[in-house]
Parts: sequence; structure tokens; C-alpha cells
Amino acid sequence: MPPAVVLVTGVSRWLGGALAAELAADAGLERVIGVDTVPPAPNILRRLGRTEFVRADIRSPLIAKVIESASVDTVVHMNITATPGAAGGRDPMKELNVIGSMQLLAACQRASSVRRFVLKSTSAVYGASPRDPAIFTEAMQARRMPRGGFGRDSLDIEGYVRSFARRRPDVAVAVLRFTHVIGPRIDSLLAGYLRLPVVPTLLGHDARLQLLHEEDALAVLTRAATGDFAGTVNVGAPGTVLLSQAIRRLGRVAAPVPGPAIGPLSRLTRATAVADWSREQVELLHSGRVLDTRVLREEFGLTPRFTTSAALDDYARTLAPVIAPELVGSVTGGAQSVVGRVAEGVATGRSLFRRRGDAPVVPGLRAVRDL
Repeated sequence: MPPAVVLVTGVSRWLGGALAAELAADAGLERVIGVDTVPPAPNILRRLGRTEFVRADIRSPLIAKVIESASVDTVVHMNITATPGAAGGRDPMKELNVIGSMQLLAACQRASSVRRFVLKSTSAVYGASPRDPAIFTEAMQARRMPRGGFGRDSLDIEGYVRSFARRRPDVAVAVLRFTHVIGPRIDSLLAGYLRLPVVPTLLGHDARLQLLHEEDALAVLTRAATGDFAGTVNVGAPGTVLLSQAIRRLGRVAAPVPGPAIGPLSRLTRATAVADWSREQVELLHSGRVLDTRVLREEFGLTPRFTTSAALDDYARTLAPVIAPELVGSVTGGAQSVVGRVAEGVATGRSLFRRRGDAPVVPGLRAVRDL
């Protein structure tokens, strides 16, 4: 039976808002309800059409009242954040991700009207380890479980969703494990990392990346919300690129740094608001991760329009190259030297900040930007 009333969480972000707008344009749906803790930005709000926005925290009992009063039959859960900075710290992030998901599932369990539940999950549940298989299928588990952060939260949430499915066998549950989503409009974790003018990479490693274009991500979510697929599916585009290739094609400069310095360097970039990395991001630099997408094509019934390479090219059109590709080689050595000195200082505990007025300044950062 096709859905009549769909509730989407996390509509204040681009992908959640785009999904709500896509569903609202479907005349076959009676109502589309968008939920988030903050109002959507004006550009997202304009797209929402007839979507009914409800400002609510999924951690509160209000979400149960919304589901019951509107007789919601389909819930798409996208209000899961990947970065502590966006949530105000690791503790608020975990509370929103895990506690919020538990409260939402409890509300769905009590609501007899709910017939379908869709979870936007992540390939981070597979972890990242040198012992990983070349390609992950949906039946595989992490060789080394995520120890914290977004990956650990997502594992816990998937566990709660499986428990919910056992308690409510009448509800069709779809779990979508997305690889990195990238595109001109979405602000994903990987996109922020690749926007850096000088991109730190792990010395001696060149991870394989599998991407998914934002439009394909939207198509998958739309079909999951309105279709009848139940189960777990890996969501990624065909093909892979090496991290070094992605950096060159985006007109960035790669700066390999020693392994012990990557973690401290990522904390430095967060502290200076240059980029918000996660633990999973650092581990991915070491091992990479590629998903088998047979289930997506053959059982879910969708083949992404963009390959990994095409998705990267479309994202590249939104960036002004830091340096022309033909000049990358001539400046890489200098950039690596600057980043190497910064990383060495972080790893050895030396002070990296000097004050200019009230703003912290990283020594050598101006030189990097001038490249």
C-alpha cells in the first residue's frame, strides 16, 4: 500500500529538506511532515512546498504526539549528525543520535498507524581496518568495530532498529548504508575535508574512495520512502578513485604527514574552524572502504546515474582550484614542508598558536593559503 502521511526528521539539512520537497511534490501523498530542532534556512524553506514543518526535538515526548495525531504511516529518520562540532560537542552529538533515535523508535512502536520505517545509516558501521575485505557486502561486519563517534552511534542505532523490527513485525524496515555523499549543494564531511587548500593525507597510504552524488542519494531516499523494499542495502556509486587522484582533480595540494601526527592535526583543524574531521575520517585515510552494490541494483531496483568519478567531477565545478593541475607538482613539496612542520609541532606538544589581537594564528597557514 503506498504511503499517505510521511514524516521526515532532519529537514533543516540539505538532504532532508530536499527529500521532504520531493515527497511534497507527489500529489499521491496526503501530507508530508518535516521535523527538526531548528527551522530550515530560507533556501531550504522555499523548496519545502506544502511540507508541514514542526519544530520538535526527537528526544522529547512531543514527537510521539506528532506521529499519533497525524496518523503517520511512514517515518524517514535522517536526523543523525556525523560531526561533534555541528552538535555542540561529542556528548550532545551522542545524545541526539542515540537517545533521539531510541525515543523516535519508541514513538513508532506505540503508533499503530506506522507501517514503514526508513533509516538513513552509513557505511561507517563497517569500520576501517587494514584487515578489511576489498568490498563489503550487507552481510559482513566490521573487522574492527568503530570505537566511538559517528560509526559507533550508527551501529547502536541499527541495533535499536533491528529490535524495533522484531517487536513490530508488521512494520517494513529499510536500512540504507550510504557511502560518502558529495555534490554541489550538500555539505558533507568528506566535502569539507576535500575543500581544504592543502589536504593532509596519511604518509605511505592512498585510500580508495567510493562516492555517491547528492541527486542519487535523493533518488534512493525517495524510493525507500514510497516503495516496498525491506532490509539492508549498501548505497554507493559504481567505481572508485584514489584519494590522491581526488585531490589532484579538485585542484588541491596533497600533504602527506606521518601517522602519529594525523590525529593531532585533525584536532588542530577543528580547533581553528578550518575543517571538522571525525575519527572515522582519520581511519578512512588509512584503509579506505568500498561497498558491494548488487542489492541496490537488483533488489532495491536503482542504479545511480553518476559514477564515483562523475560525482567527483560535478563537485569539482563548485570549487575554485587552489592551483592549476599542471603546477601541483612544483608546489607540493613546499606545502608538505609547511604542513609537516605544523604536524611535527602538534605531535611533540609545542605551542602552535601565537596571538594577533584575539584571533589564534597557525604559523605557516598564510603560506599554505598563498599557494
